[in-house]
Amino acid sequence: MNYGEYGLAAQKTLVDGIRKEVAAEGGSVLLLSGGDINTGVPESDLQDAEPDFRGMNLIGYDAMAVGNHEFDNPLSVLRQQEKWAKFPFLSANIYQKSTGERLFKPWALFKRGGLKIAVIGLTTDDTAKIGNPEYFTDIEFRKPAEEAKLVIQELQQNEKPDVILATTHMGHYDNGNHGSNAPGDVEMARSLPAGSLAMIVGGHSQDPVCMAAENKKQVDYVPGTPCAPDRQNGIWIVQAHEWGKYVGRADFEFRNGEMKLVHYQLIPVNLKKKVTYDNGQSERVLYTPQIAENPQMMSLLTPFQNKGKAQLQVKIGSVNGHLEGDRSKVRFVQTNMGHLLLAAQMARSNADFAVMSGGGIRDSIEAGDITYKDVMKVQPFGNVLTYVDMNGKEVVDYLTAVAQMKPDSGAYPQFANVSFVAKDGKLNDLKSKANRWIRRRPIGWRR
Repeated sequence: MNYGEYGLAAQKTLVDGIRKEVAAEGGSVLLLSGGDINTGVPESDLQDAEPDFRGMNLIGYDAMAVGNHEFDNPLSVLRQQEKWAKFPFLSANIYQKSTGERLFKPWALFKRGGLKIAVIGLTTDDTAKIGNPEYFTDIEFRKPAEEAKLVIQELQQNEKPDVILATTHMGHYDNGNHGSNAPGDVEMARSLPAGSLAMIVGGHSQDPVCMAAENKKQVDYVPGTPCAPDRQNGIWIVQAHEWGKYVGRADFEFRNGEMKLVHYQLIPVNLKKKVTYDNGQSERVLYTPQIAENPQMMSLLTPFQNKGKAQLQVKIGSVNGHLEGDRSKVRFVQTNMGHLLLAAQMARSNADFAVMSGGGIRDSIEAGDITYKDVMKVQPFGNVLTYVDMNGKEVVDYLTAVAQMKPDSGAYPQFANVSFVAKDGKLNDLKSKANRWIRRRPIGWRR
């Protein structure tokens, strides 16, 4: 459902205004992206994210971290995207196995206000685990923190920048508790020499990193309210949530060889909330004043939007209630969207039960008509449905492993037609409505 929120056109207006304000104060702007430009917007996916990169050019991005979803496509597509972009794709820890060489620039240098600024790029080493293995046969993702140490040392010895920043796609996890995910920004900051980075501009975990207390983020951050960035080992850590919903603004002063953060703000880009009135009527209202859409950006993007419109707006069904696919739900609890997707997969494959990762569900569907675009937003990856025959022991071993996946992880499972109680690494009361061998032996396959 399009509620007129965020988008590159409003983002350009906002960034242009910030540039003008900063220039009037005698300062300058460096604009960074935490990556994951690919996957999730069907009009863009059908065109290999060309509209996004051309829009980012118009806004004036300076550099981007390579995200894991950049590898949802073959490397050849990513190389084409680099040609479209007028800014560098940065990642110091992605290597070609056969040559031992980095696939992307590890860092970039910028001159701003008489300062020499180095920006390092880093990518989660979970990428090979959560992406398409066909695309990683000759690609290696090394530990980001180890590569960061090497690059920082190299920069300090050879380039001698006044300031070093990092743009990363690794995730922010409270107090470094990353669970089944690879270590993120907090863990890396703690492992580096104190203050060796002025700031980490992060991505991947799709959080508005606004701290409620030391090592604890706000759970339900309200757009437009003050946002305190994280600070670990003398290094600031920020993240502007997801989908271009916010622009994070960090104002630094450089005096006597020291970089000082004087102000930080997470600025909503036309975000709205649903308000329901006493008469039962509801509407979406802005959290903060409306940001006008830039006409030049609208002119650039409209042809791309129209190109995929005919195919994407085809009605394929309807639903009489909300199907819950929000990230904050599908990675923590069972949802009706998960059950619907699994029911469809079971019907297609004639399976007895089904399991899928909650991280594979990317959006909700509102009550009403369902279009092809809605479906593409829910499951944008083009995955292949696979049927596997298993004996009883194999099923128990598999579900035992599945049960260990933690909430708040993309691996958190959604289930259909199977239930069990997991305790101390073992399964109890394993049942399925369809599977006869489980019905006959409800707990007989425990080890």
